[in-house]
Amino acid sequence: MLDVVSDLCGLHAQVMSSAELTLWARVDGLQVGDLANALWSERSLVKLWAMRGTLHLLSATEHPFWASALRTYAHFRRESWARHYGVSSSTMDRLITTIGEVLHGAELTREELAIAVRRRTRSKRYDAALLHSWGGLLKPASYEGMLCFAPSDGQRVRFTNPHSWLGIQTDGPEPEEARRHVVRRFLAGYGPASTDEVARWWGALSPARTEAVIRSLGDEVVMLDVEGTHAWVLAEDEKAVASAEPTRTVRLLPGFDQYVIGSTKHSDRLMPGGFRDRVHRQAGWVSPVLAVDGRIEGVWKHATTTKRVAVVVEPFARQPAWVRKGAEAEAARLAAFLGRPLSFDWQA
Repeated sequence: MLDVVSDLCGLHAQVMSSAELTLWARVDGLQVGDLANALWSERSLVKLWAMRGTLHLLSATEHPFWASALRTYAHFRRESWARHYGVSSSTMDRLITTIGEVLHGAELTREELAIAVRRRTRSKRYDAALLHSWGGLLKPASYEGMLCFAPSDGQRVRFTNPHSWLGIQTDGPEPEEARRHVVRRFLAGYGPASTDEVARWWGALSPARTEAVIRSLGDEVVMLDVEGTHAWVLAEDEKAVASAEPTRTVRLLPGFDQYVIGSTKHSDRLMPGGFRDRVHRQAGWVSPVLAVDGRIEGVWKHATTTKRVAVVVEPFARQPAWVRKGAEAEAARLAAFLGRPLSFDWQA
């Protein structure tokens, strides 16, 4: 499980049930509750705001490395960004340090955190930004390695300091080197990938700056032509990519799955027609998909009751019998994972 999280460069965790199913799709023998246990009991995973300001689950042992890379995020230090949240860029570092100090050894709700910062700074001016539902000033603290999620108190989210929560004793590599390693890791998992795809995934670099980071890897990377698009791959993977052949695989991938998120820029080339809006929906929602030989051939959904798991698959185009059979096998595997009988519907 932890190897998968590492290879995927983290699990997208806007919806925790989707993060769990992202693992279910890849880890044999995973049990319901294994993810929660790793996150809150074993503390081998950690939840924080990371790439693109989106919630992710990352390997706890790799937190220093990710924190170093995320320190290269600089947009929140712009005066215009800081002013939007009622602070100045010159006080941002002091505020982030204060957040880390009050969270060290503590597990605080948003409200409790705002009160603690108010007492420490003797000012109410940061309250609104600390209570902002989309993260506000909490995201920069996460980027700087000063904040991660703690177990919730009922419906109330709580935060803590990863240094005390995870027992971190060492710092990560130098930030620029960490960012190069992030790009290397992304290409290992998602390459061949264009410069634009890497830039979109990381979310804090222009394409031109992203290409400079990629090229700084030197002989470790090579550029390929993928149907007219220049794309990068690790040199050690070039032969495997060139010799790869389609396989008869059918997978049901959950919403926000890393495979789909990692292919956002070229996902329309993986579909049989104009179905992109059914996968990449409004407000950033990403649908569960039917993947056939790596292509996105439909969407699906499931509902769980006390009596059954109802899975409905909606292919975009007519599929051969082996695809339907494979999808039903995947649905049966999901039902077994959730511990319910299966109800399967193929809406061709």
